[in-house]
Amino acid sequence: MVPETAGAATVDGADFDRSDPAFYLNRELSELAYQRRVLHEAIDERNPLLERVRFLSIFTRNMDEFFMKRVGGLKQQIEAGVTERTVDGRTPAEQWEAVLDAARPMFARQTDCYENVVRPALAEAGIHVLDYEECSAAERAEMREYFERSVLPTLTPLAFDPAHPFPFISNLSLSLAVLTRETDGDGTTFTRVKIPQNLPRLVAVVDGERYVPIEDVIRANLDLLFPNVEVVEASLFRLTRNAEVRRDEEVAEDLIDMIEEVLEQRRFATVVRLEVEAGMSERARRTIVEQLDLDEREVFERPGPLDYREFTRLLELDRPDLKLPEWTPQPHPRLQRQRTPLGEAGDEADIFARIREDDILLHHPYHSFTDTVQRFLAEAAADPDVLAIKAAIYRTASDSGIIQSLIDAADNGKQVAVMVELKARFDEQNNLEWVRRLEENGIHVAYGTIGLKTHTKTALVVREEDDGVELYSHVATGNYHSETAKGYVDLGLLTADRDIGQDLVKVFNFFTGPSLDEQFRKLLIAPVTMRDRLTECIRREADHAREGREARIVAKVNALEDPDLVAELYEAATAGVDIDLIVRDICRLRPGIEGVSETIDVYSVVGRFLEHSRIYYFENGARDPELPVDAPGGHPEYYIGSADWMTRNLDSRVEAVAPVEDPDIREQLRFVLELMLADNRKCWEMNADGTYEQRQPAPDEPDISTQAVLMDQTRRAAAADDVDRGIAADAFHETDLLVDAVGRDSGRPAADEASVDAGDSPDAAGSESEASEPPTVPTEAAGPATVAESNGAEAAVATNCDLPAALSEHPDAWYRPDSDHYAFAVRTPDGTVYRKTADGAASAIERYRD
Repeated sequence: MVPETAGAATVDGADFDRSDPAFYLNRELSELAYQRRVLHEAIDERNPLLERVRFLSIFTRNMDEFFMKRVGGLKQQIEAGVTERTVDGRTPAEQWEAVLDAARPMFARQTDCYENVVRPALAEAGIHVLDYEECSAAERAEMREYFERSVLPTLTPLAFDPAHPFPFISNLSLSLAVLTRETDGDGTTFTRVKIPQNLPRLVAVVDGERYVPIEDVIRANLDLLFPNVEVVEASLFRLTRNAEVRRDEEVAEDLIDMIEEVLEQRRFATVVRLEVEAGMSERARRTIVEQLDLDEREVFERPGPLDYREFTRLLELDRPDLKLPEWTPQPHPRLQRQRTPLGEAGDEADIFARIREDDILLHHPYHSFTDTVQRFLAEAAADPDVLAIKAAIYRTASDSGIIQSLIDAADNGKQVAVMVELKARFDEQNNLEWVRRLEENGIHVAYGTIGLKTHTKTALVVREEDDGVELYSHVATGNYHSETAKGYVDLGLLTADRDIGQDLVKVFNFFTGPSLDEQFRKLLIAPVTMRDRLTECIRREADHAREGREARIVAKVNALEDPDLVAELYEAATAGVDIDLIVRDICRLRPGIEGVSETIDVYSVVGRFLEHSRIYYFENGARDPELPVDAPGGHPEYYIGSADWMTRNLDSRVEAVAPVEDPDIREQLRFVLELMLADNRKCWEMNADGTYEQRQPAPDEPDISTQAVLMDQTRRAAAADDVDRGIAADAFHETDLLVDAVGRDSGRPAADEASVDAGDSPDAAGSESEASEPPTVPTEAAGPATVAESNGAEAAVATNCDLPAALSEHPDAWYRPDSDHYAFAVRTPDGTVYRKTADGAASAIERYRD
């Protein structure tokens, strides 16, 4: 087996072997590293108490999904006899073993966090989650009455004996394994009792103050469920089933029937994890393990609650002192209106007039989804000049206003076509119901495409205007889902750019027609043009670096998994390209390997909102005013869209990514990227071995929290009379990233520059210079936003007298490398790791010395 850590051994860039497994982290273990960062939010004492409870619940949900999808997939491969190794050198069996070994201490840490930190802190705050025995006699009598009246009628004991087969146990259900004995018998009978999911998990003894888990209430009153027998034992258990149930789309006669069959099969799928309460008897444990055909390695014994999902009920308590300040998404300044109610059109303030003026960047959950995206479609549905509406739905809310707008449009006589992806994992049933409702209202619905999953987040409005038919497009990173838009960070571009509109016409024609066009004017479309274009952009940066120009790539994605793109980034780094990757979770790339990735930094931001947006920045030789007129490049390029840098997104999904040409919107994207790179509160920095260290502000530094700053900036922009973009105008200062080329005309590049088919853009001429000063970013500490200067990597080179103690005490453990990118190199047992700051180097020394 290839070890998880490859260290940071020196590699000659010219000899870099892109097929060497040592340069790639494992996908599954990298995702578990992300879940550790999620769990840290529950552990971090700087977070309000109920926010920590929320992250205990989030961690449970995330790990449930990980086992259902990823571990389930590995187990399927093992059972099918697959032995092919992944790019990091592991077989499915080796990955399965590594994942189970890595997950076990994570569950233990979650339990420890709750039992020894969060639960006592809740009690100290006056919120007691009690064991049944901790209740007073009067409270126990009240609980027994509640059990007999409200719980007992819902329970169905299912015995396992010669007359009864082993009961079916549903996915993620919480159950009691009850052993009973006849009063005159010797043997015991196993009975499964399912904990009802439609009753409150935390039973209020005193509302807002004292609660008992319902499983404890049931366990304490089993004599009412099992009269005339002795209850020997009652232990909790919970199982997880594989969700990777698929059928061959090529042979399926009807996609809807296929999805319904998959949903049914998922109910009875293979068990991939069993969680049991600590102290469960060998008799009960053996019965479950044998009947479910489990390996002992799939059994996780845990004290305390096995399921923290429903603990979020505590967040409903009126305890603002224990929560983060409430956030209300703000109206977008460009779309604020006192004149035009939602769904009406006809005056100069309608949304289409605003989009015609200039492109609009939406940023959720900072901007209201209802007042932006939903308004866009609602006004289109009511506007008599709108001829057609087309939308691609991947996930949407159960009470979707988006769907209602589409139905209203059809009722108003417009042509409406909707692509609903039936294969959206865990949303299949919801999407099936929407398909039926849309079809009942006469709307043409496409269900998906054979062999591909439709993941684009796009909508198109076709409108008749005085000068002809105009196309209004929405290209986004997030779903048309009003609820997730309150908690997911996503971007959306509203534009009247005709090239983008014509590209979307082709995409929607593919959803209903037989083939996907391979020629697009501006959009990057997977699986036809996106991979090649991204590869071209990365290689172009490498070419600029080889020519001695400054070259830069910054990418914000949810995951970097595709081995070919990882290899391209390595090769760009060996050429000298400065690369910053903001990757929320999975990352196969190892930063900081001398000779290969020492110019690459990988960051991850985990906060109250789920980071879900994708932004790509390629500098494209824009910093060189002397760039020859016949040389490729000249303008920086920004892109936003639905695609992560994963093989499935580039090759097996329909994705759409749009170039951003408006200078004002580029400034907003630049600010977001610079802010995330400066974050010292919620940002983690990745080591070459795949571990992460959370940044910490120095004692004299203010906290810089990306999401807190963006909330403040959005609020200020919405309140200002003279701001018409989503982030307050005074938030922008001269920064490291470019909006336009140095020494060239500002504004949008020529139309053919952004065309995917046109290749590299020609040079443009003459303009004001863009300074490349260190970034200045607004921050939010206890009060209003302040301004903190970030002086870049060069400022990190402190004099010896200013060094942190760890560096002064261990001079043999570090040195100053010959590098323009890193100020410190730390010697570790696994090789050399590189850091930009003295504090970062000191942290690395302390970590490895310990």
